[in-house]
Amino acid sequence: MTNTAQHQPVSLYGFLTPKAGSADILRDLLLGLVEPSRGHDGSLQYHLHEQEDGRFFLYEVWRSREDLDRHNATPLLRATLARIADHLDGTPESYFGAMRSLHPAS
Repeated sequence: MTNTAQHQPVSLYGFLTPKAGSADILRDLLLGLVEPSRGHDGSLQYHLHEQEDGRFFLYEVWRSREDLDRHNATPLLRATLARIADHLDGTPESYFGAMRSLHPAS
């Protein structure tokens, strides 16, 4: 990855499907990440949506891959991800990519 690419906004997004009877727990765990993650350096957007079919959709935009990597290494995120695994039905469907449209300055 070139130095320029490292400093372009990146997005991470995907769907998480709760196990039967785990939707409330999964929702609470994911909601517990929203405000702390929004406060991390480089967070441009961090949103949690609940779909009509019960899946959760997480959408994140970070100033750079480096900022996302720092976020991913935080103790809160690591601990929450470890707890989330017990409440998922299958593997999360996730996508990562470089943002090609300009992100307005905050």
